[in-house]
Amino acid sequence: MSTSDKTLLLIDGHSLALRSFFGIYTMAEKTGQHVFVRSDGQHTEAVHAFLSTLLNIIKDYRPSHIAVAFDLPGGTFRTAEYSDYKGGRTEIPQAFDGQIDLIKKMLTALRIPALTQENYEADDIVATLTRRGTEENYRVFILSGDRDIFQLVTDKVTLLYPVTTGPSKGIQLMDPAAVEKKTKVPPRLYPDLAALTGEQADNLPGVPGVGPGFAAKWLTEYGDLDGVIANQDSIKGKKGEALRENIENVRRNRRLNQLVDDLNIPLDLGEDTRFLPDLDALDSFFDEVQFRTIRKRAHDTLGPVVRAAGAATRTAAATAGVVRLMNSGRGRSLPCRGSNPPPRKRYLLGLSLSLSQRINRSPRKPPRSFAIGAPRLLPKATVKALMCLNVLKAP
Repeated sequence: MSTSDKTLLLIDGHSLALRSFFGIYTMAEKTGQHVFVRSDGQHTEAVHAFLSTLLNIIKDYRPSHIAVAFDLPGGTFRTAEYSDYKGGRTEIPQAFDGQIDLIKKMLTALRIPALTQENYEADDIVATLTRRGTEENYRVFILSGDRDIFQLVTDKVTLLYPVTTGPSKGIQLMDPAAVEKKTKVPPRLYPDLAALTGEQADNLPGVPGVGPGFAAKWLTEYGDLDGVIANQDSIKGKKGEALRENIENVRRNRRLNQLVDDLNIPLDLGEDTRFLPDLDALDSFFDEVQFRTIRKRAHDTLGPVVRAAGAATRTAAATAGVVRLMNSGRGRSLPCRGSNPPPRKRYLLGLSLSLSQRINRSPRKPPRSFAIGAPRLLPKATVKALMCLNVLKAP
């Protein structure tokens, strides 16, 4: 799948790590064969599966920018308001210990920022970077199994939702239509729906007896949760009575499930999240965690990314030299290389450059020359500079 050169992939690190871990560890417990264990006894199931999923996403969606958000130990503003928030979750096996640190070390080798924020969750970091990304005209993909992310989905934001069982097993693309099909409400109303029905994963109890169907019906009839609350006395029967008896829980749920999208994250989105992996550092990491078979796959997937980045760097440097040359008044000509279709349908493939001050038509003594990619492959600032020199013409 091809994407633009401004594609931002945001990953809920803890969500992916835990799903990755349990997917392998549970099966290993059943068979008694734990394959992903280092010689010193350190388990690496989550690390391997995390990387495997990441490689698949990179291959399929070719993100130009990537960032991963993690939760911090301890509480957040949500647990400060409701101490049972996310309580009662299944205890994580000891085999998971140390794997988050290894994943972060792997991300360092991949030059992918691993972000945390005191008093907030990974989802809030994702929400903040999603808002910033869309404001800066990125196409945003979010990899997360957390249903709270539904509220972030728009025409420019797609959720990559892991499905671990059933015929749809794999990564499910959730656009606004898919979210509405799954929840019966558009993405913007998902927090309202979850406030009424509760969220088992977060240990937030909803209105007894009110499931997604009735909640969606109320939201459709009254517009949103504020409308439902304003009209609570007109809702008859046991469900209306249950709503009125639990209205404070509903209000609390709505406060807690709203993701925060205005965190102060000291990050230059364009530079700090640009995906430029260090394959040598990744090989060293593979040696440390004793991964063998995934090494070739990683190089096959990431190698083109590294080569493309190198080509872009060389192109930018060459073009900057051309700008300096033209500014000096010593530039001569810039023949263009076009595609094969008829003239009116041709598009620019690149520019042929020569630093020679004379034209030499002898094939035995060609002038020193080189080529650079088409303007759409060049940095915007460079294209503007060339246009100012009348080297490139605006369409």
